[in-house]
Amino acid sequence: MHSLNLDGDVVALLQQLIDIESVSGNEGPLADAMETALRALPALEVTRNGDAVVARTDLGRERRVILAGHLDTVPLVAGSLPSRLEGVGDSERVIGRGSCDMKAGVAVFANMAPAIDAAIGRGDAPDVDVTWVFYDHEEVEDAKNGLGRLVRETPELLAGDFALLGEPSNAGIEGGCQGTLRIRITAHGRASHSARAWKGVNAIHGLAPVLTRLAAYEPRVVTVDGLEYHEGLNAVNITGGIATNVIPDAATVEVNLRYAPDRDDAEAVPHLLRSAGVMDEEGKPVEGYSWEITDHAHAARPGLESGIAAEFLKAAGGRASAKYGWTDVARFATLGIPAVNFGPGDPSLAHTDEEWCPTADVHECRRVLLTWLGLVEGNVA
Repeated sequence: MHSLNLDGDVVALLQQLIDIESVSGNEGPLADAMETALRALPALEVTRNGDAVVARTDLGRERRVILAGHLDTVPLVAGSLPSRLEGVGDSERVIGRGSCDMKAGVAVFANMAPAIDAAIGRGDAPDVDVTWVFYDHEEVEDAKNGLGRLVRETPELLAGDFALLGEPSNAGIEGGCQGTLRIRITAHGRASHSARAWKGVNAIHGLAPVLTRLAAYEPRVVTVDGLEYHEGLNAVNITGGIATNVIPDAATVEVNLRYAPDRDDAEAVPHLLRSAGVMDEEGKPVEGYSWEITDHAHAARPGLESGIAAEFLKAAGGRASAKYGWTDVARFATLGIPAVNFGPGDPSLAHTDEEWCPTADVHECRRVLLTWLGLVEGNVA
């Protein structure tokens, strides 16, 4: 049976979280430990849904903040566990699977729970209610995502006015997220023996115009709510052919569009298909091709202009950048809740074999949250 010490040193807590292996599908032991630790805090109401754990204060405040993070990691490689601490001072870092994505963010958020519980006991609680959401299955297919499950089954637990998602963002704010669309385009031909190629129609050659258009595509760079987003359209997988002496009758390319949050989600599909040359300007399919959507996750606007989101931006130094990639902030956006990515670590280190997180980032995120919530360091106990 594993245990977590939420109110100890935040870096030590990060190492505890890393050392409880939680590759997607095996979040149970870590969820158990988190649930036990949160239930020990009398000011919190705790709910378990599968391997997701939700804890909430009930102070009757007018506004509610959500602190959310996923418990799972991508699979291990040699040396992923146990965690280890290396370096000194500003170069100190925690190494281990999930250190960056995103157990550092979970550690910072979980460390707030005993601080807020103690503040409530002293009678100087924050002026907002707080919800913690620690969920499962973020690193796998969308259908299994624990936050998505909570949205479908218990959306009332996710009610709030602003959400922080602890994805690695170099201890800064990354606003919104790109949408991502994947479509599998198939060129159709007619099979024949390669010695009598004129009797067939080569489907692989039929993909040539599609690939030429994709290679020539110039992606947009667009400013949305003050943040600059770069779009992208790329072939990411290609298959075709059954034998070296057969003219192929089918060949397929999978295309991924990453689009900015000012683009209507409904526009994304026709934009990709027209850009690839398999749909004409009237919306009709081009002869010789078919297609199917394999994945579509919607974009989210930054939402930093006003209200509690603007207050947090100011508390964090007043600067934000665009999030490149898709994150679960989009799920909060579907609920009408402004959300940002805010967590320790460099996102470019996520999923790498040498994943690590600087302890300076961990301490900085903790400091920002303590200050924003009005929990001065001397009163945290």
